[in-house]
Amino acid sequence: MTKYIFVTGGVVSGLGKGIVAASLGRLLKLRNYKVSSEKFDPYMNIDPGTMNPTQHGEVYVTSDGAETDLDLGHYERFIDEDLNKYSNLTSGKVYLNVINKERNGEYLGETVQIIPHVTNEIKDFIYKHVELTNPDIMITEIGGTTGDIESAPFLEAIRQFSQDVGRENCLFIHVCLVPYISGSDEYKSKPVQHSVRELQGLGVKPDIVVLRCDDDPGESIKKKVSLFCNIDEDAVIVNTTVKNLYEAPIMLHNHKLDKVVCKKLKLTNKLDITPWKDLVKKIKSRTGNITIAIVGKYVSLHDSYLSIVEAMNHASYDNGIHIKRKWVDSETITEDNVSEILKDVDGILVPGGFGYRGLEGMITACKYARINNIPYLGICLGMQVSVIEYARNVCGIKDADSKEFNLDGQHVIDLMPDQRGKKLGGTMRLGNYTCKITPNTKMMEAYNLEQIQERHRHRYEFNNEYKEILTKNGLVISGTSPDGEIVETVEDKSNMFHVGVQFHPEFTSRPNRVNPIFNLFVKYVKEYNNKK
Repeated sequence: MTKYIFVTGGVVSGLGKGIVAASLGRLLKLRNYKVSSEKFDPYMNIDPGTMNPTQHGEVYVTSDGAETDLDLGHYERFIDEDLNKYSNLTSGKVYLNVINKERNGEYLGETVQIIPHVTNEIKDFIYKHVELTNPDIMITEIGGTTGDIESAPFLEAIRQFSQDVGRENCLFIHVCLVPYISGSDEYKSKPVQHSVRELQGLGVKPDIVVLRCDDDPGESIKKKVSLFCNIDEDAVIVNTTVKNLYEAPIMLHNHKLDKVVCKKLKLTNKLDITPWKDLVKKIKSRTGNITIAIVGKYVSLHDSYLSIVEAMNHASYDNGIHIKRKWVDSETITEDNVSEILKDVDGILVPGGFGYRGLEGMITACKYARINNIPYLGICLGMQVSVIEYARNVCGIKDADSKEFNLDGQHVIDLMPDQRGKKLGGTMRLGNYTCKITPNTKMMEAYNLEQIQERHRHRYEFNNEYKEILTKNGLVISGTSPDGEIVETVEDKSNMFHVGVQFHPEFTSRPNRVNPIFNLFVKYVKEYNNKK
């Protein structure tokens, strides 16, 4: 029977519940259990797809096309399993489903209430996920903070769930902040006590309490939490800050998190942590530095590009070099200052985005990379930017543009035919699609496969009406849909590395299995740096 682990948070948000859940998932997978993960978010949006990245961070896309919370990226990178549409649930989606069922008469005239209709909807979501993936262990993170009014239905649902599946098959982990008071040079456990009491008052008794702090607060704090919160002393786990994200599983293993989980759930498989320790050794063995500029419109919140940052990190491990990221707001770049802003970089990456703001700065950065032979990788909008720049400055189409930004001009980027007339929200070209790779290209050098699958999230595409003039002037179409109709990737062969990809390769990169195009990009950035 599937075992269920629920991770909740207390005191403040942003403690790293997702990293605890992801790290535990990796430790259990290293014990040869099949693990799946999901995130329940209490906000009222149906999904993060229409949310501003500067408020909520990136929108992570699963292989089956679900637009989800960025924590799912952590889960996939740690447990190395593809998640799905049942891996992210919001209050908005729950209430929408319940209201639709009520309108369709599925409740047979009952008075619709939080209990049991909303809580049943939440529980049903877990069961559907388990039915689809059949894991040995399902790890569910409850977003927000205990005591938030939005989280209450989710906490009630998991309380009921533990009764449904049996307490012996269910484990509750509560992650709490232990604040450090510099004036008295001591850690304080009182916020943890209050948070656990709040959770217990809602009917959920945590089996494990994880203390989030920068350094080990000492045994006296652990004993106090154990005593006041009625938790076994060995089930009070310290979660300290690590230098690199991927050290977290080892740190939590050293504090015996996985051992206590296995003891409480009666899991007997032995752990082989050697592969993960080897990965951490590889991370620590890097030498030297390269600088890559990320030229985007959402740089005020670096989580807007979280998966891109992690994919760059993964490539740095394989190439044995440190990457210094230079965050550049594309709105600040002009023809007059671009050489000053980007003079010290070894590579330029233009990521995805929506809306006209900052577009001209991205085009200027792309042009600077092309004429100075600086390695360039454009992702989604960054690929479209490279097409617009090439059309304007190489092909002489001075009014080349995207229909997304300008209804006038020559639209070298146009709305996909199947997107016409669709409303915003979950309607883009989403999830895995096949890309056929052209021989003797950087794409083939990276993947060494005739066909690949990568994840997409876009409405606009390369306009085939301009294919002839662009290719005659030297632009190489290095990847298309299997029928050749949709241009997936473009390259400028006159440069050492100048590649644009319509898909999002960052979503499939893993610390132990870097995405090939990121790996090749960083390889050429390193080569450029050596030549300098």
